[in-house]
Amino acid sequence: MAARLPSAPPILPGLGYIRPLGSGGFADVFLYEQDMPRRNVAVKVLPADVRDADMRRMFNAEADVLAHLSAHPSIVTVYQAGISADGRPYIVMEFCPGSLSQRYRIERLPVDDVISIGVRMANALESAHRAGLVHRDVKPSNILVTTFGAPVLADFGISSSLTKETADEMLAMSIPWSAPEVVAEQTAGTIESEVWSLGATIYSLLAGHSPFERRERGQNTKEQLRRRIARATYTRIPRTDVPESLQDVLARSMNRDPRQRYSSAREFAEALRAVQTELGISPTPLEVPTEEWAGASDSVDFSDAALRGAPRSRIEREERRKTRPGVGVASLARDEDTEISAPKQRRTRRVPWLWLGIGGAVVVAAGVAVAAALAGGAF
Repeated sequence: MAARLPSAPPILPGLGYIRPLGSGGFADVFLYEQDMPRRNVAVKVLPADVRDADMRRMFNAEADVLAHLSAHPSIVTVYQAGISADGRPYIVMEFCPGSLSQRYRIERLPVDDVISIGVRMANALESAHRAGLVHRDVKPSNILVTTFGAPVLADFGISSSLTKETADEMLAMSIPWSAPEVVAEQTAGTIESEVWSLGATIYSLLAGHSPFERRERGQNTKEQLRRRIARATYTRIPRTDVPESLQDVLARSMNRDPRQRYSSAREFAEALRAVQTELGISPTPLEVPTEEWAGASDSVDFSDAALRGAPRSRIEREERRKTRPGVGVASLARDEDTEISAPKQRRTRRVPWLWLGIGGAVVVAAGVAVAAALAGGAF
């Protein structure tokens, strides 16, 4: 999907706009400063010209999914959602100053760090699956990094229900990390396809490129990638520090046959933890909800395309753009991995000379009056 410039940032109560963070296929993300409590937040908003019901359904579903799951330590936190004064739905969420979008392509990530990220993402997916939800877009750019350096799963914009299939469900994918059955459009997303995508993501972080990507120019069109994924022959990662046990775990997670993969994200996490034990690394904790939590969790209505929340009818005060610069990149929009930086603005305080002249005249007049009064008193 072609890149586009971000729409104008909405004026939101209690939030001061700082700069854009990114633009995707159907949403823009901006950095704001929240007044109370004081903190930076990321605001995801639909552009003003989006009237498509499918887009609104996806946006509403993302807000509801995050409301279900954002208490998880490895899922981005949502704070609130609503409708801006100009009628645009928005979601206010945790600002993460970094992501794995391009880092793995320019930096050799340590094996132990990547395994830990894999376990944490498996924990997040297992929690979503237990709530009856499937993410459908697991890839490096959707793993953000918090201000404390912790990886969190983001962008549930194309998530869907595991238990209810709808005839008009939108088919969307990021091909380099999609399972063969998704690429072939046989399914929109299952637990097994999520296991594949997580395996492909871990592979990418270790190899420096997606599993079926080639270094030669002109060899990575969508159709070429589709054909390679359909054949799904696992190529071992050419790193001597990647143990054979980890290669075997990734090969199983990316098996062409969904029945031969790990049956759950938790089982995948356990396999990664076994590799950590083998390497003498303290296993990353399993953080998954109880069965009672999943049963008590309200279901998400993926058919809801309504504009929910009362929009503000007026703006109580004029918003001023925050000039304090932000740091880092956290592009939450699904199809965009690059930052769009706002031009820096330099503000100069101007004091009109007319007012200075008037002020001086007032001071002089006051002085003359005081002198006259003193003179009168002396005589």
